Amino acid sequence: MEFAREWIAAWNSHRLDSILSHHAENAVLTSPVALRILDLPSGTVEGAASLREYFRRGLELYPNLRFELIDVMHGLSSIVICYRNQNGTKTAEFMEFSNSGKIIRVVANYSDYATTGAVADISR
Repeated sequence: MEFAREWIAAWNSHRLDSILSHHAENAVLTSPVALRILDLPSGTVEGAASLREYFRRGLELYPNLRFELIDVMHGLSSIVICYRNQNGTKTAEFMEFSNSGKIIRVVANYSDYATTGAVADISR
């Protein structure tokens, strides 16, 4: 819970160095928003320099970005942080940690509306 609160506070501060301080140099992030913002077919951002650029562009595109913590679930070397953004969109991010406590892998999951602009048809 403490890590999640610090992570949310870093994002709400909009300070790139604070945000990046949670990540290992070789961290990998996969997100449908990365696919859209960076036009990456895989939606995968690898390494600190690429993460910095992705986060910088995201903060630039969303100057009112703000996260509200909803829940935190934990595993052995991972957590899932559930939060809501300034538009009310819910997100869950799976984060895996190195032995040093830095994020090495993130998989971001969003409500369908946030990534496509349409509500998913889950009846299929």
